[in-house]
Amino acid sequence: MNVCAIGLCRGVLARNILVLLAVSLTSYCCCIAQAKNSAPEPAPDVLVLSNGDTLHGKLVKETGGKVTFHTEAFGDVDVAWDHVKEIHTTQAFGVLSTAQKPHGRRPTGQIPTGTLDVADQAITVHGKNTPPTPIPVKDAQVVVDAATLDKEINHEPSFFAGWNGAATAGAALGQATQNQTTFSGGIGLVRTVPSVSWLDPRNRTQFDFTGSYGKLSQPGTPTVKSSIYHVDAERDLYFSPRMFALAQTAFDHNFAQDLQLQQIYGGGLGLTVYKTPRAEADFKATIQYEKQQFITGTAGTNQNLIGSTFAAAYVLSLKTLTFTQGLAYIPAYNTPRAYSANETDTLAITAHKNFGFSIGTIDSYLNNPPATIPPTKRNSFQFTMGLTYAIKSKY
Repeated sequence: MNVCAIGLCRGVLARNILVLLAVSLTSYCCCIAQAKNSAPEPAPDVLVLSNGDTLHGKLVKETGGKVTFHTEAFGDVDVAWDHVKEIHTTQAFGVLSTAQKPHGRRPTGQIPTGTLDVADQAITVHGKNTPPTPIPVKDAQVVVDAATLDKEINHEPSFFAGWNGAATAGAALGQATQNQTTFSGGIGLVRTVPSVSWLDPRNRTQFDFTGSYGKLSQPGTPTVKSSIYHVDAERDLYFSPRMFALAQTAFDHNFAQDLQLQQIYGGGLGLTVYKTPRAEADFKATIQYEKQQFITGTAGTNQNLIGSTFAAAYVLSLKTLTFTQGLAYIPAYNTPRAYSANETDTLAITAHKNFGFSIGTIDSYLNNPPATIPPTKRNSFQFTMGLTYAIKSKY
């Protein structure tokens, strides 16, 4: 056999070996995928109502005497304990009783965890290492799946997890005798730890940015520009269910008010005066250092101030609608005329999944702009409208 024939035989053999390996690898992957797909799913939970109706699905949670049960046909169904005859789960749940102070950061005592059987207005917990523990339903303040319970009580999220908020952007373009462009946008983010309403918050971090830029030009005339930006951040540390200490910073630039940059660094106290699952209202007071620099100002008009921020914040969250309002009065103690105030109102409406639109107003008042010709107006008002994307990062 000549050399060419030997080389040809070797090439055919190598190609056959490669094909055999590829077929074997494909078969192995298919077997693994089939084994995963054939893994039995857990049996559904069962909810029996007091009128005899039976629902099959998954127990979601129970808080404040209201049981939430999910079914494919009806979605989430809320049922009071009085209308529940039986519940049987195949997944593990934890039950926080009134004696364990479930609204604290870390409840006291061992939390019964396991599958649940509810009958005769009592919850029986079947744990792995504990005997069945019956708990009267009137004492069960919170029932939640074991994974969520462990995550919220025993683990701290990373800094990049658990953020919720929205980003908004809008623009207007016009070309005629005058050319006009306007861009506006903003982002607001909040992260509260723990992330569930049945535990008191331990800390909260907030970040906000709003900005608008506009330019109006016409041949033979000077170009008119406008720019308004605001950035703030706040960190809250709770020492009671409704009281917290806070540190904050804020930066403002407002071309319309001749303000090059206003910087605020301060700290103080806050109080949650109203709180429901859908709404919250906070009052805050700080002591702060404030520096004002003006565009056309001189060294004598720029200010180094010691003052405060007295603020109120309100949030209302419905199924497809979120309304936020912020009010702030900022006095200066060493220069009383250098005070300012602002108000923001935003209404965001969800249209499809995370997308929606928003409308809002931003009203700011600065009492001490430097004298200019023509005079600088002390009040600045903006009406904003744009597309919105809801941000929800996993905890």
